[in-house]
Amino acid sequence: MARFCPLASGSGGNSTYISCKNSAVIIDAGISYKALTERISAAGGDITKISGVALTHTHDDHIRCLKTLLAKTGAPLFASRITFENLLQKNIIPENTRVVFTDDGEAIFGDIRLSGFSTSHDAAGSCGYRIDTLSGSCAVCTDLGVVTDTVRSALSGCNTVLFEFNHDIDMLRRGPYPPHLKIRILSDLGHLSNTAAAAEVPYLLSSGVKQIICGHISRQNNTPDLALSSARIAAESMGAKSDIDFLLSAASVGMSEVSVF
Repeated sequence: MARFCPLASGSGGNSTYISCKNSAVIIDAGISYKALTERISAAGGDITKISGVALTHTHDDHIRCLKTLLAKTGAPLFASRITFENLLQKNIIPENTRVVFTDDGEAIFGDIRLSGFSTSHDAAGSCGYRIDTLSGSCAVCTDLGVVTDTVRSALSGCNTVLFEFNHDIDMLRRGPYPPHLKIRILSDLGHLSNTAAAAEVPYLLSSGVKQIICGHISRQNNTPDLALSSARIAAESMGAKSDIDFLLSAASVGMSEVSVF
């Protein structure tokens, strides 16, 4: 049995905890170390016993407590080479940290296997992760402006996918953000809209995905209800029904429900 728990999702911070019988990994560390420790404990885990830390990219909402996490746990880091080099320049990697590069292939932490896949975002070396366990697979796929065939292939057949539903296009265009930020979010190196994310739902479900968690939902330019509605309508267009053929939920800034598969 594997457990998948988004500890935080959104511009205020991002982190996901995945555990199996003998291993556990953390993907991103964008909240305080105290909050990370408390939320992992609430999910039934122990931060001192994690097997590895994976990082998607170097934006602040993904690395806030990374240095402290690596220093206190001694866990190895899994990231792209470019991401690692940028972290070194920021003096975020503690000495003696063991690093495994996504560029070299998968990483195995006990009974958890991680594979990185490239994502289109304005952070060099940005990636998402597929996590394979003895009981099934899951994936973390947020912070991307466009979905590529590489991304689709990585998500195919996963039990659970944390997938970006960042903004409602009309809310973003009418909202208070300055023009340059709106352009960045809407670009292929920005974030997925509800419309773009929902367009992928039929493919995800037809590939065997059983649960979709809408993630990185903007507090200014979206609502959980809008994100969920977009995903549900897309699923119903292919005849699938929520809670019958698949599960649908929304991650939040705070800890979300633990998924078991």
